[in-house]
Amino acid sequence: MNNLTFEKNYWGNCVNTFHEETKQKIYARLMNLEVSDSFIINAQDKSVIDIGGGPVSLLLKTINLKKGIIIDPLIYPKWVYERYTSANINYIITGGEKFPLNYEYDECWIYNCLQHTENPSQIISNVKKVSSLLRIFEWIDIPPHEGHPHELKQKTLEDWIGAAGMTATLSEQGCFGKCFYGVFNFYK
Repeated sequence: MNNLTFEKNYWGNCVNTFHEETKQKIYARLMNLEVSDSFIINAQDKSVIDIGGGPVSLLLKTINLKKGIIIDPLIYPKWVYERYTSANINYIITGGEKFPLNYEYDECWIYNCLQHTENPSQIISNVKKVSSLLRIFEWIDIPPHEGHPHELKQKTLEDWIGAAGMTATLSEQGCFGKCFYGVFNFYK
């Protein structure tokens, strides 16, 4: 089973995603997003590309989103895409290694994504071409296993990004383990 099949099986019919959305509140906080108690994120009239957003992207929790786009290679039930369409969020079914580089975004959001991908360093390289700001949350120091072909490390992520990030060990709301996070500016 490849990592895409593993992830597709994990999401199933995408009906009950509470467990992931609960964790997203932690990711959003550490990515320094403005989140209300009722889990509404103020996008502050910015354009945002979400790499690996899946069926329940943080963009679905935004207000004041100028332009939103999801990049994710998995095929989900039709109603997932209809939900994005109704929220005026574009969805491109492709990997973060291959998405179109013909538009600049105010921000890129990546969370719990890179260990699932084919080439995480290429994704960060692509992000630097289309956005001047990256908000990121990734689990680190987890050995590769089925569905997660990469073990991410703090130093490796910092080398790809070109700046130092933060780490923490979490034990709250479904988030357990060591993570890397931060907000990074890429000056063009």
